[in-house]
Amino acid sequence: MSTDIDVVFLGVNDAGMRVYEWLCERSEVFVHSLLTTEEQLTVIKDAEPDIVVSCGYRHIVPESILGVPEMGCLNLHPAYLPYNRGANPNVWSIVEGTPAGVTLHYMDSSLDTGDIIARREVEPDFADTGKDLYQRLEDAQVDLFKENWPDVINEDTSVLEQKEDEGTYHRTNEFEELCEIDGEEMVRTREFLDRLRALTFPPHDNARIEIDDETYYIDIDIRRE
Repeated sequence: MSTDIDVVFLGVNDAGMRVYEWLCERSEVFVHSLLTTEEQLTVIKDAEPDIVVSCGYRHIVPESILGVPEMGCLNLHPAYLPYNRGANPNVWSIVEGTPAGVTLHYMDSSLDTGDIIARREVEPDFADTGKDLYQRLEDAQVDLFKENWPDVINEDTSVLEQKEDEGTYHRTNEFEELCEIDGEEMVRTREFLDRLRALTFPPHDNARIEIDDETYYIDIDIRRE
C-alpha cells in the first residue's frame, strides 16, 4: 500500500471522525495519529507529517506547530467564513441571519482567520432548530473535504485571503448569555423564535428561564403546514 502523504489528524466530533475514517481508507495516505488535546500537539513535532488536518479540534494550534508540516495545516469549520468565526456558528447563523455554511481553510495563529481553500453555503429553513442546521453543516463539511482533498495534496489550490475587519466572531460566553431568557424582556416575535430554535438542540438543555425561583428549560418545534 502506498503511503505518499503522512497526516496527523486533530479532531473529536462526528464530522471529524467521518473525515478521519475516510482518510484512513485512502491508499495514498498514512494517518499517523488522531489528537484531541493540547498536550498531544508535541506529536506533530516528533512525526513531522506532510500535512495536519483538523475538524472539531477545540484548541488553538501555536505557530511553532503550524510551521512543521510542509503542506500546511487544514481546518474544517462549520461556518461560511468570514462569518461566524469561533464558537457555535450554527446558532449565530440563525440568531443573526448571517450566511450558514462550511469552510475548508489553512490554519494560522488566530482562530478561523486563515486563507480559504473552499467554502459552501448551506441553505437554512425557518423550521430548523440549532441541531437540524448543525447536522446539515456536518454533512456539508465532510463533502467539502472529500471534494477538495485531491487539489490539496496536489498543491493545486487557489486561496481567498480573509480580512480581519470582515465577518463576525463569537465566544463561548456569548452563547451562555444567549441561553439566559429574561422573562421581563420585550422582544420581537420573529427574533425571539429564531433565538429559541437556534438554542434547541436535544438532548442538551440550553434556553432557560427563571420563574418563581424555579428554572425551566425551553425547546421549540416549528412545523410547516
